[in-house]
Amino acid sequence: MDDGRIAFEQDGYVGLLTLDRPAKLNAATRSMSAELLELIPRIDDDPSIRAVVVTGAGDRAFSVGSDIGELDRYDGPWHFRNRRDYCDALRALRTPVIAAINGYAYGGGLELALSCDIRLASSSASFAAAEIKLGWIGGGGVTALLTASVPASDAAMMLLTGDPIDAAKALRVGLVSQVLPPSEVLPAATELAHRIAARPPIAAQAAKANLRAAWSMGLEQAIQYERELQAIALGTRDAAEGRAAFAERRTGDFEGR
Repeated sequence: MDDGRIAFEQDGYVGLLTLDRPAKLNAATRSMSAELLELIPRIDDDPSIRAVVVTGAGDRAFSVGSDIGELDRYDGPWHFRNRRDYCDALRALRTPVIAAINGYAYGGGLELALSCDIRLASSSASFAAAEIKLGWIGGGGVTALLTASVPASDAAMMLLTGDPIDAAKALRVGLVSQVLPPSEVLPAATELAHRIAARPPIAAQAAKANLRAAWSMGLEQAIQYERELQAIALGTRDAAEGRAAFAERRTGDFEGR
């Protein structure tokens, strides 16, 4: 059986995570989930990785989600409910993460894309919350993350029909930030990751944490949380370096301290 794998490589301060099972449209297996769950903490603990790009192998799919053939291998619904999920793993990253969506993003693949901070898509990409067609719904955060990204009616259309939308529609409703020719998606995502990696890493992680807070907290609590993060960031050596670089009209040299 082709269990697939999670390929990882690093270019400077940028890591590239690839779901590597192209013959099965990068459908995620339990072994791939286990790999991702092991890899994510190592990425966050490595100061040399300041941004991450996630993509799928091949030119047909980002990911079509969980391998349906594996679902019957769980002992029952409760065991399935308590699984260690690949979307949870990716969402736990403190490091900024960009999706380079190079084809189908269906089911858990849509959830995986939604778990990323920024999404760039190929013009050939398509997106679907397809589980309803098979008798269930997504469980990797699709409802909460989709309704935080697109208008309510568009989210309902996707969730209740399971029908796909193309990249142009995804751009119109705000599901992705940019649509590019297929050959340009990964280079564009990588270039963007390098730009983010050039920022002070503590400030970048604080900004990501603050974005999550803005989605989940009330207004006053989110603003207070933002001020707490701002105070922490201002006390870092990187912030002092940023002020010095500004005064001296030079590029800052940031250490993540």
